[in-house]
Amino acid sequence: MEPRPATERIGPELAQELIELFAREARRVPVPVFLSSLLLASIAWNQLGGSLPWVWLAAVAIVLALRWKVLGGLPSSSLGLHDKLRIAVLMSALNGVVQGTSIGFGVALDTPERAVQSILLLTLCAGSVATTGGYRPVFVAFVAPTLLLLSVMWAVGAPGASHPWVEYFIASLVLVYGMLMLQLANDTFRLLKESFHIRQEQVVLNRQLRAALDDAEAANRAKTRFLASASHDLRQPMHTLSLFGAALTMRPLDEATRQIAIHMDTALQALSAQIDALLDVSKLDAGVVPVNRTTFSLSTFLAHLHTEYVEMAGAKRLALKMHCPPDATCCTDEVLFARIVRNLVENAIKYTPAGEVGVRVSGGDAEHLVITVEDTGIGIPEAEHQRVFEEFYQLHNPERDRSRGLGLGLSIVRRLAELLDLTIDLRSSPGIGTRFDIEVPRGRPAVAVSPDPGPADASHPDSSLAGTQVLVLDDEEAVRQGMETLLQAYGCDVRLAGCIEEAVTQCRSMRPDILLVDLRLRGEESGITAIEQLRSLHPGVPAILISGDTAPDRIKDAHEEGIALLHKPVSPQALHQAITREVKPRSRPDERPIIARQEGHA
Repeated sequence: MEPRPATERIGPELAQELIELFAREARRVPVPVFLSSLLLASIAWNQLGGSLPWVWLAAVAIVLALRWKVLGGLPSSSLGLHDKLRIAVLMSALNGVVQGTSIGFGVALDTPERAVQSILLLTLCAGSVATTGGYRPVFVAFVAPTLLLLSVMWAVGAPGASHPWVEYFIASLVLVYGMLMLQLANDTFRLLKESFHIRQEQVVLNRQLRAALDDAEAANRAKTRFLASASHDLRQPMHTLSLFGAALTMRPLDEATRQIAIHMDTALQALSAQIDALLDVSKLDAGVVPVNRTTFSLSTFLAHLHTEYVEMAGAKRLALKMHCPPDATCCTDEVLFARIVRNLVENAIKYTPAGEVGVRVSGGDAEHLVITVEDTGIGIPEAEHQRVFEEFYQLHNPERDRSRGLGLGLSIVRRLAELLDLTIDLRSSPGIGTRFDIEVPRGRPAVAVSPDPGPADASHPDSSLAGTQVLVLDDEEAVRQGMETLLQAYGCDVRLAGCIEEAVTQCRSMRPDILLVDLRLRGEESGITAIEQLRSLHPGVPAILISGDTAPDRIKDAHEEGIALLHKPVSPQALHQAITREVKPRSRPDERPIIARQEGHA
């Protein structure tokens, strides 16, 4: 039976690895090998004279140059792997024979010079363990002729030796040393193979990891598209209901009917609060939430927070405690920071059946304060501390009670904290309670400001928008009718359009004071394109985009165009304020859109 080719025994990948190793070493070792050979030739010439040492040195130089040329070019050669390995064996054997022929003058040297020659040759043999990677055919091809001829030299004996048994013993030791180096070469090659296979496995694992990561990213994008589509489809009818419900409450109603309208509006606000959580995640993922860092008083901040949630806590017979030094201030975005604290307080109230919920401010260090939100609730197991920040993940809500939200609150908290560069630490144990510590930068002493009068009550008509010319562009007829009913109750003159062509026709016969445009229209039409075309007829006309689409890329597009954006369902208060703000000059130059907060929820 013919022996298998080397490439079948070790595999083509490892064969290629060895060839590249031989090429590197062939370019690395010529200088030290030549210098050691020069030393040996000089010793021989000094003792024996003649030209033989220099002829041998010339042969060494020729072989080293040939190895540098041939082995260095093997990786890029068109030869097969098996032929390349055979050439490597041949070059190694040629090098070993040339080194071994140094006994041609070595037999005439005295014992000390022989010892130097032996040390140099044994050093070259030991180094070949590394330069050949321990690959036996190439290693043996060099070591066998070198050590066999060296052993013969010692067996012949030195001229005039008085103790020939010493030479015989050294000749035997050379052969024993060769066997030990062969074992060392075998171990080296085994380690090389294991290292190579580990690297190959790592490449495969990295490829699989990359594929899994790509799949996860694709699934995340698909999830985002699904949520955006589902949100859009849900927001359209909710928006219509909100408009008609608001218009209904503005009419004279008997008490029973008014209560029905109030309950309907409460249900719509609760549903809107849950869908708005999806919108907040989309806005944060889109990177369109601006940060406006200011210095504000934490004592005033907590006082407003207590007023906002004391009734909610009282309904569950919970004590709501706030503690803050009167001069404590911090520097961050007050609106976004308030969203973080509100979500934590709401969660604390939801998951605390008895006891208390507290918010306190304490000194962290010279540069930071620590705001702590803690409760005496059911607590979170340590194994779940990271998972509670994931989207849609909820503990202690297997029945998916809608009153406890969608499981997005802490996910939004984490995203907002990253946006504001805040550190949040969670400590919690089942049955003991939960504590969140938020580290915020200290601020300068707060300057007293007049209280914000808050949003105007738009549940009843007023004269602030009377006579305002409004063009409503929406592809949903029910939405157009709902907008018309509500805006007419505000005293507006309303024109309706279902597509860009109809809107252009309307604008040719009137100049609107404001455009209310759906972001996603039918077909390829978009609200941004519609506003551009209508502004070509009436330059500078104010416009508001109204959309049920929460896809991050669409939110980003609207943000980059600098057009105000409201998300369906739009509360009457938010719509009234937005129209007033766009039609009339802004009273505050720093006024800016923030994460949507509809009336009745954070």
